[in-house]
Amino acid sequence: MQNLYFYRQMNNKVLQPRYKNSVHFKDFWTKGNGKLLIDFSGAEISFKDFEKFAPYYYHVDETADQVVKDVYLTKKFQDASREIELYIKNGISENDQIHESIKKLFLQTQQIPDWLDDALLKSGAELCMRSNLDSLISLRDYCLMGGYDYAYLNKPLIVTEALKKGAVKRLSETLDFWVNVTRYDAMEIHAKGYEFAIKTRLIHSYARLSIKKHYTKWNTEDWGEPINSWDMMATYIGFSLVFLHSLHKLGNTVSIEEEKGIFHLWKYIGYLLGIPEHLLPNDKKQATEYFYLWTSIQPPSDSDSILLAHSLLNESIENPILKFKFQRKLLRNLHISCTWFLLDDTTCRRLQIPDIPGKRIFPFFKRFFNRIYDKLISRKSRIKKGNKDQLKVLEDYLKITKNSNFH
Repeated sequence: MQNLYFYRQMNNKVLQPRYKNSVHFKDFWTKGNGKLLIDFSGAEISFKDFEKFAPYYYHVDETADQVVKDVYLTKKFQDASREIELYIKNGISENDQIHESIKKLFLQTQQIPDWLDDALLKSGAELCMRSNLDSLISLRDYCLMGGYDYAYLNKPLIVTEALKKGAVKRLSETLDFWVNVTRYDAMEIHAKGYEFAIKTRLIHSYARLSIKKHYTKWNTEDWGEPINSWDMMATYIGFSLVFLHSLHKLGNTVSIEEEKGIFHLWKYIGYLLGIPEHLLPNDKKQATEYFYLWTSIQPPSDSDSILLAHSLLNESIENPILKFKFQRKLLRNLHISCTWFLLDDTTCRRLQIPDIPGKRIFPFFKRFFNRIYDKLISRKSRIKKGNKDQLKVLEDYLKITKNSNFH
């Protein structure tokens, strides 16, 4: 908390739930998806715990930041990456003659927390796999698109010029991470999911240090520290609570064990990513209550949000995975339909999502199909097919982005 203390000393200001009386905040929680989340989770919303969370808007992962300073900023990027990969695959011990920062990071991530339950990790992974393409629709059209409505959350994306990188590449990277952390045994120490978590943690630190060094106009008071712990909490609530709510909206049935599993899986992933453990919710009630507090410091969409949203919508047109133009246009319209169905209308209008004819048809069919499919096909078969289909989509994206002129 040292960085927060000095920040308060310099500015003599304490963060408040500054948007709690704003129309966008009230509408979301009384008429929009926020109200649906409360009904879905049984949450009891209030601001009584705001001061416990607010400091984390100015809190960052100092452990990973120091690793980046000691390794990535003192060597060629490729050499630094190879060194980190060796630590990920082979592990480290107390006696290794290496930087203390590296030792601290890996001794923490190699330590299995007392609360970790392998059976729940498995249940969470199975829900992600058996939901098949609904998982990918949820991630794209609810979690990612909905996140663009929070203007301050997106500032690191804007200042690191994510728009120039292109939505196809961004989507490919997100999909690569999500698929690899949600397979069987992915999160075992030294396994593929563990590797992705550590690398992603260091990418966040590298981006944060770059922003602080090169972007002199960063507004810490309003935007918090770049990629701060509270924003990270909100992002990973997207992968658990929002993802689960999306599957529910799309007509998927989820068992109690699977629901516990999805929160447990993302709690552990968040732990490996350096998010303070007590910020990571255990269930949908807790997640909704935490999310309520965080949304009170976020303004609605701005012009940057709209650019990001439309970049994501147009990804279907730009992406050459589908051969013919009419196929790409159809896919774009399907994603637009799902966005209108999964997000509330007010959010869609703020993000200027196009209003297309017959936008309710595909989501209605999806819900109907899912309810029948869940009853007719065994859970084991759905897991197997979902895993295969998701890996195929990832393979297609990686092929496009690794062997093409995408930035």
